[in-house]
Amino acid sequence: MRGRIAVIGGGAWGTALAALEARAGRPTVLYARDPQTVDAIRTTRRNEAYLPGIALPENLAVTADLAEALRGADLVLVVVPAQNLAALAPDLSRHLAPGTPVVLCAKGIERETGAFASAVLARHLPAETLGVLSGPSFAADVARGLPTAVTIAASDAALADDLSRLLSTETFRGYAATDMLGVEAGGALKNILAIAAGVVSGSGLGASAGAAIVTRGFVELRRLGEALGARPETLMGLSGLGDLVLTCSGSQSRNFAYGEALGRGDDLTGLKLAEGVHSAAIAAKLADERGIDAPIIRTVAAVLGGAMSVDAAVRDLLARPLKRELG
Repeated sequence: MRGRIAVIGGGAWGTALAALEARAGRPTVLYARDPQTVDAIRTTRRNEAYLPGIALPENLAVTADLAEALRGADLVLVVVPAQNLAALAPDLSRHLAPGTPVVLCAKGIERETGAFASAVLARHLPAETLGVLSGPSFAADVARGLPTAVTIAASDAALADDLSRLLSTETFRGYAATDMLGVEAGGALKNILAIAAGVVSGSGLGASAGAAIVTRGFVELRRLGEALGARPETLMGLSGLGDLVLTCSGSQSRNFAYGEALGRGDDLTGLKLAEGVHSAAIAAKLADERGIDAPIIRTVAAVLGGAMSVDAAVRDLLARPLKRELG
């Protein structure tokens, strides 16, 4: 696979991935549904609305026509919010050539069904052509060419290897894997835990409390991820532990920034999309259905759902019964 790459989604991450591949000399087209975004990129070679301050390569094509973006594509990167995938999938199926690999690069759980992104697309596209890309990566870092490592998974090992070779560049390293569910679970659940870490920071509880919430949050990520069918080694890797550490590291993460604003009591109107806000309730439900002890995930869901105040959430977590950490 050395042909044309179509990147579907003109937000920060989609723009960064498109810029990365275009700079590597690969024919790349970026689809954005907003014509103003497309016009801005064409005229200024920037996407200031989503990726400010970063010049985009001259050889990056851009369009607001999905059919045009997909025409002749040999590989498609889908970079849209998880909650929008069901609406997009039929159009992808209609315009894609049979057998075209599709790599999901967004993270989340469908609220209505509890399905991960690959399952949503598999309703319309062959499961054997699907892959997922996830790992510790900020869009601005990737767009600037800073060193980044991610996991690229597909159920077919040969496809995973091909995708890893194709998408990797001098600064962007893709590690192949076959545990798609594990990669998706880590990517989705860490968003919820990053909100919790942000709340701790915004509430002024200190670095020690922040370290505790990340560590105990990872325990919950592993418990629930494994219960959903993820492999433990996947959750210990880039797309699990690695992504959690990065996403909980500061306000460059949208989920952390959202939690920080919650912790400070800020007005949340106008904050950028935080996928963990949409995933928290369904993740808590999945934990309940499987009898998984996940107090941080449940508490985040309760706060976001208006059932608990931030102060009450902090008190509730601190008041949990003492028990052994291990065994």
